[in-house]
Amino acid sequence: MSKAVYVIDGVRTPFLKSKNRPGPFSASDLATAAGRALLTRQPIEPEELDEVILGCAAPSVDEVNIGRVAALRMGCGNKVPGWTVMRNCASGMQSIDSGIANILAGRSDLVLAGGVDALSRAPLLYSDRMVNWFSDFAAAKTPLAKAALFLKLNPAQLLSPVIGIMRGLTDPVCGLLMGQTAENVAHRFGITRVQMDEFAAASHAKVIAAQKAGRLNDAHDGLGPEIAPVYDIKGTLYRDDDGVREDSTSDKLAKLRPFFDRKYGNITAGNSSQITDGAVWTLLASEEAVQRHDLTPVARIVDSHWAGLDPAQMGLGPVHAATPLLRRHGLGLNDLDAWEINEAFAAQVLGCLAAWKSTGYCRDELGLESALGELDPAKLNADGGAIALGHPVGASGTRIVLHLIHTLKRTGGRRGMASICIGGGLGGAMLVETV
Repeated sequence: MSKAVYVIDGVRTPFLKSKNRPGPFSASDLATAAGRALLTRQPIEPEELDEVILGCAAPSVDEVNIGRVAALRMGCGNKVPGWTVMRNCASGMQSIDSGIANILAGRSDLVLAGGVDALSRAPLLYSDRMVNWFSDFAAAKTPLAKAALFLKLNPAQLLSPVIGIMRGLTDPVCGLLMGQTAENVAHRFGITRVQMDEFAAASHAKVIAAQKAGRLNDAHDGLGPEIAPVYDIKGTLYRDDDGVREDSTSDKLAKLRPFFDRKYGNITAGNSSQITDGAVWTLLASEEAVQRHDLTPVARIVDSHWAGLDPAQMGLGPVHAATPLLRRHGLGLNDLDAWEINEAFAAQVLGCLAAWKSTGYCRDELGLESALGELDPAKLNADGGAIALGHPVGASGTRIVLHLIHTLKRTGGRRGMASICIGGGLGGAMLVETV
């Protein structure tokens, strides 16, 4: 990069698992709560921000341009622009990259960049035929005409709406649900059900260990606590991520039925990421903003990369995005101190690790002469990931960057990589360095 872009601090809400009904918070509620917590502990006023950028994959129709909604609700004032970005699972990472681009271009010096989704509030959708019936009913001018339409109503259509999130998690080009693309990756690399369930159980165990040690609620070397508690309108406190389960052992996970390919598959709800609500923010600053506001950076975004691949193999996106970053900076997999790879599915993360070990994949798909090697498992997702925490799609890209910084600061590491697979056949990665 032509000049340094620093991370000053970051915060997120607890990630709250969907319970098959709308959760207690809208997406803008979560974004506002996290943003207020972050800004409150800064030596700047919200009005001093140059812009607010928020990633969101599934904004509600009553929160259009949710980045602007959140900026106003956080008290940034009318003059601070707020806008929204969407790159599916990497929307939160895209917000950081967009902030970096504007800082490098000299258009901004101080940017609030984050991600949010309240997936529990994804809408139910009716077919076009049912929507046309509602339209005709609204247009009917007499009670008799309305009654006639009721006689034509098919109760099965009325009571069988499409679950909106299932539509959103289906690739419109290849026609596959994201879990089916994970089945493709598992088949390609021979990843077994036992391996998936063991990986998923380990994710829960890591999160539980992090919670018990206070790593998610304590400050680390200039960073404030990662999680800011939130209260709903009834005064109920939400302090911790609530999707993690102490009873998620590989033996218990083995009892779950496959969800996406019920006859031949191995991907279950237990070895997949959870449907979750949550918000995350990071505060980005140029060198000039650091000096002007007397800020203390905790990390620097060194570089980022975006890549495309077959949508039917989308889970391998981290391999395609992170590998060029490593090559560009002359690094091997284990030259970094920590890695965060978003756990969309256990099979997907295991597939990425297998791809790097495969000479054939690295040669044919990445243009390398040989395999990149084997990533030290101790460096990967030190405190668990989305299988246990959940995957609020628009927020996860910001979360893995923020948690990577926390991990590096806590362990005394210097460099790390955050990478994520993206629906539609994409991958994103960011190389981070502590300061």
